[in-house]
Amino acid sequence: MHKTKFIFITGGVLSSLGKGLAAASIGSLMESRGLRISLQKLDPYINIDPGTMNPFQHGEVYVTDDGAETDLDLGHYERFTQAKISKKSNCTSGSIYHSVIEKERRGEYLGNTVQVIPHITDEIKSRISKAAKDVDLLIVEIGGTVGDIESLPFLEAIRQFRNDAGKENVIYIHVTLVPYLPTSDEVKTKPTQHSVKELLGIGIQPDILLCRTQKSISVEIKKKIAHFCNVEPDAVIADPDVETIYELPLRFHEEGLDDKIVKLLNIWTRQPVLEEWERLAEKIKKPSSHVRIAIVGKYVNLKESYKSLHEALVHGGIGNEAHVELVYLDSEQIAQDKGEILLENSDGILVPGGFGHRGIPGKIKAIRYARENKIPFFGICLGMQMAVVEFARHLVGLNQAHTIEVEKNCKDPVIFLMREWFDYKNNIMVSRKEDDALGGTMRLGAYPCLLEDGTLAMKAYKRREILERHRHRYEFNNQYRELLAKHGMIFSGLSPDKNLVEIIEIPDHPWFLGCQFHPEFRSKPMSPHPLFQDFIAAALKNKKKT
Repeated sequence: MHKTKFIFITGGVLSSLGKGLAAASIGSLMESRGLRISLQKLDPYINIDPGTMNPFQHGEVYVTDDGAETDLDLGHYERFTQAKISKKSNCTSGSIYHSVIEKERRGEYLGNTVQVIPHITDEIKSRISKAAKDVDLLIVEIGGTVGDIESLPFLEAIRQFRNDAGKENVIYIHVTLVPYLPTSDEVKTKPTQHSVKELLGIGIQPDILLCRTQKSISVEIKKKIAHFCNVEPDAVIADPDVETIYELPLRFHEEGLDDKIVKLLNIWTRQPVLEEWERLAEKIKKPSSHVRIAIVGKYVNLKESYKSLHEALVHGGIGNEAHVELVYLDSEQIAQDKGEILLENSDGILVPGGFGHRGIPGKIKAIRYARENKIPFFGICLGMQMAVVEFARHLVGLNQAHTIEVEKNCKDPVIFLMREWFDYKNNIMVSRKEDDALGGTMRLGAYPCLLEDGTLAMKAYKRREILERHRHRYEFNNQYRELLAKHGMIFSGLSPDKNLVEIIEIPDHPWFLGCQFHPEFRSKPMSPHPLFQDFIAAALKNKKKT
């Protein structure tokens, strides 16, 4: 009988050590050995999902095909592997407690006192088991840091899981920090020792340690860590800073991580096939050209807010053998008197998605600058909507055109809340009201779109029907479609019933395109998204002209 194997990844010492990248890299290595893998993220915060969380606090919200709003680490999972990420791939403390409380209200616990153990931990284990269906290996990342009070139910659940699934089917990998002190010119092992001690107090003995480090770790240091943390010396793996994150699978392989994993889990696999990763790292390190892209947004002080976007632009550069320099510009600064100066040296301008009124004038100003100065422009979600507003105001003469998200009673609502639309994903008619719960009015997940011949979109995709992921509430107002088309706007991508505008373009321009969906969620380093690849190509062409 087929038995799924499990890897549980925890983190210690401090947050942001790169557990997500480590999990994704391990997934890519195991895939390269021929295993069917999947990944899951367990997050300790009480929110049901990150959908209503501020990007400044949490980073971007990643969206899956089936419409789940998830942690940004799931983006790493999809970029590094072929795993099918879905709603089952991310669950939070909030969703776990919500589910248990609902069961209690329905009387499913037969009058028993509902407790963290066994009811919460059983629900967590159930979610893990469901995510493991039809795969050889499930890699589960536990959010937060060992020692955080909110992580305890998850850690207790994975401690129990080894007994349930069998010791030969479960291993624990702990990501820790081995800091370098310049004053004494040495790396320090004490933080790792304390972190492992904390984990042992919970009843989990790590099998492998991934040691985040700026400096290389000597054999002697590895032996010292192994001795104090009760692991084998070859289970102490250096997790160094790398020039590009896409080198990480290669570095881990050099350290023997994948060999150690298959040995501990007693899995027979082929040798890893890593030529594609090697070629990718070479391409990134030795680009033949350089291009400068301005990203005009409002969450620019935290780059994690645009993680998938950042990576998709890098992928577009890889597809053109170019290094992409990303310049994040605050749209509120662009709105000021001489804000255009910040855009002057850009080879391309991108306005990403977002919510709310803050920063809108600056986005519109940047779009106008790109249109009038013939600079390649890419608008995503809100960026596309603001391109419509800018076009309506300055080329059509609708001076009060706006989105009702910002100005509820504007005279010309070119972007509005569509009351009814056909949901092709679920094959139902959807009705929306302004007072619906925030999540209830969102179009989430993958939806089909049909492209028009002879357009930038068709040239990029090279196929008639595409499927892209959405995360937005407002739509293009079809009452203005004929008027805007008369003034030159091209509606190059529409829903199958032609009711929803998905892509707009402006002719007589090197490259001007806005899309209602988020193409960044489908981009991978070895298969860059067509729109990003074409946008970077246009920016390179624009650079040569200047």
